[in-house]
Amino acid sequence: MCGRFALFHDATSLTKHVPIERVAVSLQPRYNIAPTQAVAAVLSLPEEPGRTLDVLQWGLVPFWAKDARMGSRMINARSETAAEKPAYRAAFKRRRCLLPASGYYEWKKQPHGKTPHYFSMADGRPFSMAGLWEEWNSPDGELLHTCSILTTEASPGVAPIHHRMPVILDADAQLRWLTTDPEDRTQLQDQLKPYLRDDLRAHPVSTQMNAAAWDDPSCIEPVLG
Repeated sequence: MCGRFALFHDATSLTKHVPIERVAVSLQPRYNIAPTQAVAAVLSLPEEPGRTLDVLQWGLVPFWAKDARMGSRMINARSETAAEKPAYRAAFKRRRCLLPASGYYEWKKQPHGKTPHYFSMADGRPFSMAGLWEEWNSPDGELLHTCSILTTEASPGVAPIHHRMPVILDADAQLRWLTTDPEDRTQLQDQLKPYLRDDLRAHPVSTQMNAAAWDDPSCIEPVLG
């Protein structure tokens, strides 16, 4: 799974690695993004030209949900089954997105407890995680835009720390994920694979990561394992 991530690259840096054509949000550096918080996302919207960097709430609320609190339990969607699950299948066909990140966190089970680890690219570049997004209308007329991160089996490099990982898309796959015909189920599923390149790095970080309120550059600093 993916329960926390970071995005401290600015929009200019993101556009060098993520297919963004329009920026509709002002980004602030974040080092400990937690579920139910606002996250940056790249969307292709029929009513707006180009691929837009905008904001969603992390934790997908299905359009048919009666209560927005359902989203707090839906921060991740298993890529193997998302296309069939009632909560995700409409979004899988029509509302796919990219969730830019500078890195993400995962917790490793150890005899003395769980140790958080920070995963990032060796060269420091940002990357995109595959996501799904939805619109939800509250009973009082509020329109809420929410999202989930798609996860897959861990790559061999990630597996010693955790058995799942977010779907990380390379440059070509990012565009394909946004633009593939929704009826081409095979091509969509083929993109949802473990990230197998050898440039994803990990190191242990402070257990202060357990507190969502802790959000500064020290979050990603290595500590002795």
